[in-house]
Amino acid sequence: MLLIISDASVLIDIECGELTSAMFSLPWQFAVPDILFSEELSDRHGHLSKFGLISKTMSGELVAEAYSLRQKYVKTSVNDLLALTLAKNEKCQLLTGDKALREVAKELSVDVHGTIWLVEQMLQSKQITVGFARISFQRMKDAGSRLPWDEVEKMVYNF
Repeated sequence: MLLIISDASVLIDIECGELTSAMFSLPWQFAVPDILFSEELSDRHGHLSKFGLISKTMSGELVAEAYSLRQKYVKTSVNDLLALTLAKNEKCQLLTGDKALREVAKELSVDVHGTIWLVEQMLQSKQITVGFARISFQRMKDAGSRLPWDEVEKMVYNF
């Protein structure tokens, strides 16, 4: 089964859009670094583990690698760099809504996607309808999500 590593922003968007069940119905496993889960998700989104979110323990070597990346990429948080380092180590895709992290991932040849792509996958696999996607994106917007809304409009209305 394909493993996808996520940062917190995409998971929070998915929760705001009430797409959690649909996301975890996709034929993939989703994981986050354990430190990121503990610091950014456990309080308000800890129930994601019941849906199947995996909290992966990172070796000291991988944590050190993430911290060394922080020296070069100062616009990116350590937790985001932990997710990137884990995705790179696992040779899998990274999900993020953070523009700076996307740029670093591309620079390091890590396949990177975001919330819009993930919702598109839900649509293609018929986990959700276009109408539900529109409502979900509106919920995300109302909650303050910083998605590129022009891209959302193109994707949803051209699907």
